[in-house]
Amino acid sequence: MKILVCWPPHVPSYFNAGHHLPVFSITAFMRAQGHTVDALDAGALNYSWKEFGDLVFQGRYDVIALVNDFDVVEGVRRAADYVRALAPESTVLTVGRLSFQNPQFFQGFDLDAVVQGGDYEAGVAEVVRWVAEGRPDDADAPGVALRTSTGWRTPNRPGTWFPADQWVLPDVRDIPYAHYEQLYHRDQNKFCGIPDRRELVVPVARGCPVGCDFCDVPTMQGLRERRISVERAVDYIVTSFAEHPFEYVAFYAPTFTLDRQWVRQLCDALIDQPRQYRWKCATTMHHLNEELVERMARSGCVRISVGVETFETEAEGELPRVKRSAAARFETLVRWCDQYGVELNCFVIVGLPGTSPEGTRKTMEMISAAGARVRPTLYTPYHQMRADMTEREVSAFNRQTFVDADEVRRAGHDPQEFLQLLFRADDYQTPSTERIPQAIGT
Repeated sequence: MKILVCWPPHVPSYFNAGHHLPVFSITAFMRAQGHTVDALDAGALNYSWKEFGDLVFQGRYDVIALVNDFDVVEGVRRAADYVRALAPESTVLTVGRLSFQNPQFFQGFDLDAVVQGGDYEAGVAEVVRWVAEGRPDDADAPGVALRTSTGWRTPNRPGTWFPADQWVLPDVRDIPYAHYEQLYHRDQNKFCGIPDRRELVVPVARGCPVGCDFCDVPTMQGLRERRISVERAVDYIVTSFAEHPFEYVAFYAPTFTLDRQWVRQLCDALIDQPRQYRWKCATTMHHLNEELVERMARSGCVRISVGVETFETEAEGELPRVKRSAAARFETLVRWCDQYGVELNCFVIVGLPGTSPEGTRKTMEMISAAGARVRPTLYTPYHQMRADMTEREVSAFNRQTFVDADEVRRAGHDPQEFLQLLFRADDYQTPSTERIPQAIGT
């Protein structure tokens, strides 16, 4: 079967190459199942709608999978409309972070299927199987809503979560790294990448038991972590660097150091390599200790990102226990990172319930005074999304403007004071760029 897996054209509110990785993970998985699959990140490639239309019209795809996310709602709807107009014989589905949070919303689009549970690859495979069987009305597709001749059929069973050894890692030849590099060039955007260095994203784990209610990972990947082997991760790095001029690795996992023994084994394996691979990761302060930070640094780690969220003790009730007492944990972690030469990148939630603009400002000032990088994100109440929302209402869940500014005012705060913290000028210059050698000839 001929398949297109596509991130639709759009202008991003935020960019993280790891969030775009499902395009290429799904592609690699479906190819391994024997299908002919094209992968396209039309957003990062700045595709025009004419270019997207050309591809759809000329491609004659049996199945087109549109990857959705919180800031690409309009793109999914418009892409589905283009497919209907230009390739009415194609089966079109959507899969992604937003359809896991608000699946019924997408039943208002002109789609044939909505993946709403389990691993993305498993959901797409179910739709392809349904198409191969002639799209029967009585199909049972775990984790997938199907539009049949009698209307939408919701799944009777949850989606499938594969063991990590069944994931197929992306083919680096599919991914437009040069375009990602351009999106990371301006560090003041506070995107996740390191400016002026080419990043290899290595997806090592899915699932997280920490349980932050402002995070979509538990809904999307489950509370139990699944993780690939150290050997597989290292082999992927070595092979990818041999094929492409990468300069550092981004380990993609909800809580990278959740399994400390795995991290120790990874560090030892990287230290044993003939060359040093610089790398970064994201985790929690709770899941770090000095011995681990030292070993990570020795193996090439140049940046650790952690969820500080807030230093306001009055707001700690909104956080899981492992994220409380943040100020004390932060001081200790700063000392370790300074000692071992690792940049500390701190996620701060602006507008978190229970916090104030002044308290958030002090949190950010404390982080900056310690020489760490502040990465602010606006609190977004994903749990408030409803199936009957309009496209515009769902688009408001973009992590950069308030979904309900009146709610902030009712809490006694001026929304503009929070937004000033999110969009303020920031002259911080990451030291990580200079710590990563450029690849020869790039």
